[in-house]
Amino acid sequence: MTAMNWLAVYPEIFLLVMACVVALADLFVTDPRRTPTHVLTLLTLIGVGGMHWVLFNEGQTSYAMNRMVVTDPMGHLLALFATIAVAVTLVYARPYAASREMLKGELYTLSLFSLLGISIMVSGNNLLTLYLGLEVMSLSLYSLVALRRDHAQSTEAAMKYFVLGALASGFLLYGMSMMYGATGSLDLGQIFDFIGRGESHQLLVFGLVFIVSGLAFKLGAVPFHMWLPDVYQGAPTAATLLIAGAPKIAAFGMTMRLLVDGMLGLAVDWQQMLMVLAVCSLLVGNLAAIAQTNLKRMLAYSTIAQMGFLLLGLLAGVVNGNTLSAANAYSSSMFYIITYVVTTLGTFGLIMLMARAGFEADEIADLAGLHRRSPTLAAVMGIFMFSLAGVPPMVGFYAKLAVLQALVSTNDTVHLLLALFAVVMSLIGAFYYLRIVKVMYFDEPKDTSPIVTPTGARAVLSLNGAAVLLLGVLPGSLMAMCAQAIVKALAT
Repeated sequence: MTAMNWLAVYPEIFLLVMACVVALADLFVTDPRRTPTHVLTLLTLIGVGGMHWVLFNEGQTSYAMNRMVVTDPMGHLLALFATIAVAVTLVYARPYAASREMLKGELYTLSLFSLLGISIMVSGNNLLTLYLGLEVMSLSLYSLVALRRDHAQSTEAAMKYFVLGALASGFLLYGMSMMYGATGSLDLGQIFDFIGRGESHQLLVFGLVFIVSGLAFKLGAVPFHMWLPDVYQGAPTAATLLIAGAPKIAAFGMTMRLLVDGMLGLAVDWQQMLMVLAVCSLLVGNLAAIAQTNLKRMLAYSTIAQMGFLLLGLLAGVVNGNTLSAANAYSSSMFYIITYVVTTLGTFGLIMLMARAGFEADEIADLAGLHRRSPTLAAVMGIFMFSLAGVPPMVGFYAKLAVLQALVSTNDTVHLLLALFAVVMSLIGAFYYLRIVKVMYFDEPKDTSPIVTPTGARAVLSLNGAAVLLLGVLPGSLMAMCAQAIVKALAT
């Protein structure tokens, strides 16, 4: 084994090569539906997902690129679900993109490059690597939002996303530079050791504030959430799903690498910041979502509230300097983000399946009487809404329960109060999710014509709904995988 250890990162190398192949191959495709490009991209994603699955089952931890990258079960599991999310998104997006002249090679190439950035973010072991992964992902997503160049709303959303994203990247980079100035190293392991020696605390905490701010932007936590509703609403729904799905997994992975792998010694400081972010996100997200009439905007505020719940799990890992509850807390958060992304794929996927040329289907009123027009779509959307609301036996219920159990098991008064607050906010949040169900089943439809959807996308949507239901009934396997991945990550 060499210091570079190329073999440890072969999924990322394969993905990079195939992204270039797809870009070149698309130049020779004359089919307006881009069938060869679509098939080649999906085969690439199946291959990358298979590689991460094999490496996850091997359970080995190894370093590559002179320790700038770590490949462990946590990174492979997160990358696997990010790959699945991108593949499912592209299946949903194909008919939508075709009706809006967005079905170009760029859609596939940029999606693959954004996945490459995500893979680097969840396996970075160096501040520089993590930042490069973030930029690869972010630049691809900015371009995807602006893919409809002739659409004013999409262009405006892309500009907002780019400007605010650049600001957040600046925060993160500034925080990383302070961390380097304080510790003299970019390596997360060496930063961890330096913090463990208890030296020069003030500059470290100052840098930490900027790093947490940058991470909060990527997660969409309050008060760094301003971009999220505008971008979700303004972007083409295919790009919205690419932002709402896999990048959330990347943000969680990067948070784990930076705050847990590198700065667990500063947990007392970053947990306080996460607590404020979590409480504000739950409050603002849930209350603002109630007032929305646009479905994509409502889901954006819902995302903000869901990220608040995710942060609650992260801040329960260390209690009074004791890390005994760390594995339970972090694995509950990991389970939460994976199942949230699986559910989100379906909600935006359904919006895309309902949309047609000149009609976005992004208003809540557009779902009126969906039960009469398509009982299957209404039933699947009902499963997604019940899951997001935390109604059993959907997976969202178990995900929320796991985070609450992680908080309560600490036996700390503050954490108990946070759990109680989260329950109250969930009850408030249930209102706007169940309102969707009411609109679908009890409101009169404006258009009574049946909804015709492509067979492939409809089958994937049905599988998506079944996964949300089955993972709620049988959550043990996925929870065990998350626990195994977190334990391995904490041990190295």
